[in-house]
Amino acid sequence: MPIIVRLDVMLALRKMRSKELAAIVGITEANLSQLKSGKVKGVRFETLEKICDALECQPGDLLEFVKED
Repeated sequence: MPIIVRLDVMLALRKMRSKELAAIVGITEANLSQLKSGKVKGVRFETLEKICDALECQPGDLLEFVKED
């Protein structure tokens, strides 16, 4: 998959647990886990905004495009 989710990296840098972020954002831990693993087909801008606000980061800190050959 050409989009890599770096949510784990930001959680570690901010010393925040997934459970805490899920509560702040208002999603289940299961949904956050699927997002972290890249198994979702999309993410709402509203959810992305809440994640960025909670982690004090930019969307580009969480998502990376890697061109496949």
